Amino acid sequence: MLPQAAYFQFTPDLRICRLLNGMWQMSGAHGAIDPREAIGSMADYHDNGFSTWDLADHYGAAEDFVGIFRKQLDERGESGPLPLQAFTKWVPRPMPMPRRTVEQALSVSRRRMASQILDMVQFHWWDYRDAAYLEALEHLAALRDQRWMRHLGLTNFDTEHIQIITERGIRIVSNQIQYSIIDRRPEVRMIEFCRAHNISLLTYGTVCGGLLSERYMDVPEPGYASLNTASLRKYKHMIDQWGGWELFQHLLRTLKLIADKHGVTIPNVAVRYILDKPAVAGVIIGTRLGISDNRIENANVFSFALDEDDLDAIHAVSAQSRDLYNMIGDCGDEYRR
Repeated sequence: MLPQAAYFQFTPDLRICRLLNGMWQMSGAHGAIDPREAIGSMADYHDNGFSTWDLADHYGAAEDFVGIFRKQLDERGESGPLPLQAFTKWVPRPMPMPRRTVEQALSVSRRRMASQILDMVQFHWWDYRDAAYLEALEHLAALRDQRWMRHLGLTNFDTEHIQIITERGIRIVSNQIQYSIIDRRPEVRMIEFCRAHNISLLTYGTVCGGLLSERYMDVPEPGYASLNTASLRKYKHMIDQWGGWELFQHLLRTLKLIADKHGVTIPNVAVRYILDKPAVAGVIIGTRLGISDNRIENANVFSFALDEDDLDAIHAVSAQSRDLYNMIGDCGDEYRR
């Protein structure tokens, strides 16, 4: 079972697990999912305190799995230190956004997830040139106030457009962004703005799809064909932009020394580093339901603290890397190039 430090008061009415179970792996390109084994795995996570799930309308059957699991919890009686929390996303293509369009989308998620009141809807928009995103968010905020959902968040919005949304009077509680030892772009503008406006960050890519691990230390640079998931291919490209495989090996060896010092693993160090950052409420770690299970290892992130020597060692490697903010732009800009 997870310690109390594993939980965070996300909003006055919602306490979450700081290690969110990411369901992106159900969106395809991560291997087949057996529904029965996946639902059983969800129960194992929940019963051991990993109560918070991150998903989306386009993550395959993720919303359906949450709905099935929610019904099972209702039948057996809630267990675990916290109730099930499921944060979904709405990712429409840019187009006019009348209220009925927004209602129809949320109605589908409510039905699939077996919940009349969604815990949170995280909104993503592909093209800032189409200002209909503001219309969509105003409708989402109105539906939140009418209890279609508890909270409204964002996914992959940059600082400039979060400011536009905030100045419009639309209240959001979080932004989901890529943030890791490799990708520290949130530290340029995002964190300061979010702290000033009481907006939490939920981070993904924190272990670079598994590349930030012992498995990839002291091995030759993998070719594209050997990277067998979409996550591995995505974050290998990010590493290439950041500084390349040789510098990445230097980072892994540095993280291994820190991990051994604390009796944990490289992914634990990578996650702890981001959890300690200002404005970060939680880190999303992908769950390959029914295929692999790293719950016990992941829980060790709460067993230690990074000291100044650890941070200095990490920063000494980071100082040799390229500036991803100058290369890519602010958070989420990689999706709008």
